[in-house]
Amino acid sequence: MIAIAIDDEPIALDIIRSHASKVPFVELSAVFTNAFEAITYLQHNRVDLIFLDIKMPDISGIDFLKSLSNPPMVVFTTAYTEHAVQSFELDAVDYLLKPFSLSRFLKACNKAHELFNLRNNKAEEKPEYIFVKDGYEQIKVALSDILYIEASGNYTQIQLRDKLISSRITINDLADLLPKNFIRCHRAFIISKDKVSKFDKNQIWIGEKSIPIGATYGNIQLV
Repeated sequence: MIAIAIDDEPIALDIIRSHASKVPFVELSAVFTNAFEAITYLQHNRVDLIFLDIKMPDISGIDFLKSLSNPPMVVFTTAYTEHAVQSFELDAVDYLLKPFSLSRFLKACNKAHELFNLRNNKAEEKPEYIFVKDGYEQIKVALSDILYIEASGNYTQIQLRDKLISSRITINDLADLLPKNFIRCHRAFIISKDKVSKFDKNQIWIGEKSIPIGATYGNIQLV
């Protein structure tokens, strides 16, 4: 999906830009602090989704949306709760209250993606990669290269075929980014079903690596 973001606060746009970079099926093509510049952009470019602030100095996000004759999907982003009912009357996909987490942002994106596929009669698209933060950099990680993921203290370790990546992202937030062939088998582990070599009721093997199955994850489906 191609998206834009409109917010009069540059810091808010930076947060949306950072979150969107981690969602494989969202391409944030432009951001605007001026809503009227966004109108010109919409007239000349395909946009599937707008992340739209409500409280802006020249025009509110509500009035901006009403001004569009054929609006794309909209996710409102605001620090105020009082416009929630009105936003859903305008068929907004979601209503994000600032400050919002990556997992909450991803939930809104998933809702938009499901609606996008429904409108376009598309089967669910499987992402091929994600971006994860490694130090000060965002590293592109091919999902096909991930063997397993392990929570380790304040870090999450992503074991690839040829290297290990350590990221400050939580294992819960990372789980929300992954498609259905990745499953949680333990509170500290996520595994790729495609990489499982054998398993029993207590553990899973990926190559020579033995990974425990947690007591609350005993009903996971590996086949």
